[in-house]
Order: sequence, then structure tokens, then C-alpha cells
Amino acid sequence: MTTPSRWILQSLFLALLWLTACGGATPAPPPASVAPTPAEAAPTLAEPGMLPEVDPLAVEGNIIVAGSSTVYPLTEAIAERFKEEGFAGNITIDSIGSGAGFERFCVTAETDISNASRAIKDEEREACLAKDRTPLEFRVGTDALAVVVSAENDFVESLTLAQLSQIFSGEAATWQDVDSSFPAEPIQLFSPGTDSGTFDYFVEEVFPEEVENEQELPILSAQNIQFSEDDNVLVQGVEGSPNAIGYFGYAYYQENASRLKILAIEDVVPSLESVENNEYPLSRPLFIYSASSILTQKPQVAAFINFYLTYVGEEIEEVGYFPASEELLDEARQLWLDATP
Repeated sequence: MTTPSRWILQSLFLALLWLTACGGATPAPPPASVAPTPAEAAPTLAEPGMLPEVDPLAVEGNIIVAGSSTVYPLTEAIAERFKEEGFAGNITIDSIGSGAGFERFCVTAETDISNASRAIKDEEREACLAKDRTPLEFRVGTDALAVVVSAENDFVESLTLAQLSQIFSGEAATWQDVDSSFPAEPIQLFSPGTDSGTFDYFVEEVFPEEVENEQELPILSAQNIQFSEDDNVLVQGVEGSPNAIGYFGYAYYQENASRLKILAIEDVVPSLESVENNEYPLSRPLFIYSASSILTQKPQVAAFINFYLTYVGEEIEEVGYFPASEELLDEARQLWLDATP
């Protein structure tokens, strides 16, 4: 055999050994980031796309809602969208105040969903449990309680919480009693009624000592005050006089902004930023309540709340409120998932 031939055979032999070694080797595992483990792939919190898709055309049955006048326009907007996308049943929504809404939801068990601009109270929760309804609290947004005067008012731009207490207790009979630079004109007061969650929230922030000590609220004995569960009545009352002042949900101010002037509180004007960071002192959460027993017995209610939590972020700013954080909405969506079969 010639030297070149021997060299060729040796080369082929070495190549065969190399291929055999490679074929028998165990390949290196891919990096962990390429193939996540099942635990990593399964999310622990609900995300917008995680809720099962709802087809309103396929949903049957009626839905009854009552409660907060503040949450009312938001729930109404979601209900209108639900119908526009095919739901053929009836959705009844009554604006009667958070307290009256919880009475109908917990005491008489007449409603499927309760709108609320405050959290449920212990006695209301106990009434719910007595009706085999364990309340489920779904956070749907944030409101900046608007303190407003007429657009014709040209002397007040900002008030402190202490001044609000002075005004709504009746301690200040005229605007000059609040500030010597203001006119000596009688103050006309407009407030939501005592069944309203807006009223509850306002007095807790403006009269904290009286609320904590369960004393009589000064606002209830104030002179020249009109109470109403209808926020539109309050809007009309305030806009009708340059010496009037009132408060209600931000959406009602926004709807009537050309006729009203919103006041800064503690020199902070309500905005998305000041509400999100709690700089505005009168920002508060908005809720809807239901119960797992209702979601099980009435699939149409479960479908509607699913739809609500899916699209509330697209509707809420148009209504006039501020969106809840994605973290809070995720918690509400997870609550829905945990409560439905």
C-alpha cells in the first residue's frame, strides 16, 4: 500500500471514531429560559385575557342591580355595551344609594349585584350571610369625590378639609365666616342623602372624630341644607346659585362641567395622577358586589360580571371616573375565577 493510501485509511478511521463518539454523547440541555417549567408557565393571578370569553348572544336570563348612584353610570355603560353585543335579556339598574342597595342585596335578597361606593359594613355582611350569600367584593374603579360650586362663583377656588367641616356643619353661616375675603352671603348646602355611600365617605373624611366616637353628625343639623339621593338634583341645586356648594361623584361633575366649578381640596385638584397616588384627599374606591351562590345559580350574572371586569378599563374614563390599577383588577378577576364553577 502506498503512503498516500495509508494516510487516507488512517484519516477515515479517525473520522469514524469521532462520529461514533459524537453520536453516543448526551446533548447539552437548552438554557432554562428556552423552555419554562409548568409552574413558571401557569400564572397565579388572572389577567385580562385569562377570563373565559363571553358571548353576550349566548347569555340568557335577566339581571337585577341596585345601589350606589355613583357607580350607577359605570354599570349602566357596561350594561349598554353588553346589550349592544347581543345580550337579549333585561338588566334592571336602580340608583338608590349604597346603603339601600346593600339592604336589597343582603336583607331582602332581591338583587343579583349591588353597586357600592364604599365597602360593605359588618352588619350588612352578617345580613348577607343569613341569606346564604357570602359577599364577593369586585373593585371596578376609583372616584374622586368632587366638591363643586356654581360656575358663576368667582371667589372660591380651594378649600381645606377643616373649612369643609366648618361649612357642612353649619358653623359657617356665610361665606365670609369661612374666609374674610369672601362675600357675606348665606351658604346654600347640597348633600347626598344618608343612604348614599358618597355621604358615608364624605362624613368619614370631613367629620372623622364624630364618626369614630359615634356622635351625632353635625351635617344632619346644619341649616340651609338639602339632601337628595338623586345626584342630578344636587347638580341643579348647586348650579342655580353662586352661593351654593355641594359634593358628589366625579362623573356628575364631568357631565356638567360647563355649569359647575370643581374646587381643589388642600390645594390639590383631582386628576388621574393625584387620585392614583392618593394625593387628592377625597379619592375613594368603587365596587360591585355579588355572591358565589348567585354566580352558580344564575350563569347570566357570572357572564355579566366577567364582561364587566374585562371591559371596565375601556369604559370607565369615558364615564368620568378613574381606572383601578391592573393589580387590583387582576385580584377582582382572580376572585371571579375562584368563585365560578
